[in-house]
Amino acid sequence: MGMESLPRLRVLITDGPGVRLDQVTRTVAGLGHDVITRESSLPEVGRITAHERPDVAVVIVHEKSDKGLELIDRIVHEAVCPVIAVLDIEDRAFINEAAKRGIFAYIADGKDPQELQSAIDIVLRRFAEYHDLEGAFGRRAITERAKGILMERHGIDEQAAFEMLRNESRRTQRKLVDVADSVVTVRAMLPAKPSARPGSATDPAP
Repeated sequence: MGMESLPRLRVLITDGPGVRLDQVTRTVAGLGHDVITRESSLPEVGRITAHERPDVAVVIVHEKSDKGLELIDRIVHEAVCPVIAVLDIEDRAFINEAAKRGIFAYIADGKDPQELQSAIDIVLRRFAEYHDLEGAFGRRAITERAKGILMERHGIDEQAAFEMLRNESRRTQRKLVDVADSVVTVRAMLPAKPSARPGSATDPAP
């Protein structure tokens, strides 16, 4: 794939003051991407990332840098985008800690355009796959909750509850997960069933 055919992305690059920030910025800009460069302080990085909404975030971190790990934490939680860590050296312990915080790739220095573009391509693909998988688990969880509600309300088994959802999906021409979500939402809005009190009209006669 030639450079001219690459998709143009918004790339956030963040670090404290230093030549590395300029180096990585030039590399990313040379790939034809829109670069958002910030010398960031920890309290600001979440706000910057949420405001700028980049496609990819590149965090320049230094050997065993606690600040780098905190930056990764904040960007991962504030921005719906994958994070690439640019490291001074390949520190396995640091990489493991960064991975726990949600980075999708790391590279050694950020000077090689092809290496950086390959990392960007990989993280975008991994990020999409991750969210597809996460979405599948979420849809399954909603469907399971809806089946449980129907089983309780109607005194039916799991298969019958699923058939109710599927029949309603066909009848209304809505996705099954949307029908399930409606069941869960309505259940959350309804008051809890009152427990029967001794002597109430629903009690059987002695």
